[in-house]
Amino acid sequence: MTSSADQGAYRVRCEWGPDGGSLVATGADVAVVVDVCSFTTTTSVALDRGIAVIPAASRPADVEPGVVVAGRRSEGGLSLSPGSVRRVEPPPGLVVLPSPNGSTISAALAASVPTVLAACLRNASAVGAWLAARPELTVAVVPAGERWPDGGLRVAVEDLWGAGAVLSTLVGEGASPEARVAAAAFASVRPRLGDEMRACSSGRELIGLGFADDVEVAAELDTSTVVPMLVDGVFRPA
Repeated sequence: MTSSADQGAYRVRCEWGPDGGSLVATGADVAVVVDVCSFTTTTSVALDRGIAVIPAASRPADVEPGVVVAGRRSEGGLSLSPGSVRRVEPPPGLVVLPSPNGSTISAALAASVPTVLAACLRNASAVGAWLAARPELTVAVVPAGERWPDGGLRVAVEDLWGAGAVLSTLVGEGASPEARVAAAAFASVRPRLGDEMRACSSGRELIGLGFADDVEVAAELDTSTVVPMLVDGVFRPA
């Protein structure tokens, strides 16, 4: 059986989660992490407000003065909820956003890939344009996925759509089949994106927990022009 490492033959690649991401990003110039519900969407909202973001696998015990650590959604206050970041006043200058998916993957890829970007539906065209303007780069797009209760990877269809939205301007000669499938999936859902976001598993889960507004924010297609780039452990505008 072949592995995701075989995508090294392609300039534009796509694979899932932390394990797939580490394989598909081998030899890549840029890794694009997509976690629509919620890390990369929340990061895009934060950068729109002038808030820089530190990705982390877990909540740090100590931070420097002036750095805010996001809590859990259930705790209220600033959290992975993009709505909470949009509402917070005054906006902090720097926030740690821990998450087991997009945040963890971003921090891990930074150790092996020269450039790590954060993409979601809100900034997909901006990220796609940034990449399209640099056709010499090898690109690995990594939909983060979610987790089953046992910790196993759950493919999250909204991350497939987000990855496809970025890849839609890049697919062609040199794109892997996985990348082309993601782009096709986004094209198929785009006319009814909001409805499908509310209907998918992650959307229903958030709505059931009382975070319907977060689903609406996650479905905001191309409302942001900011391209978040991870530099020295912090996401800032590219």
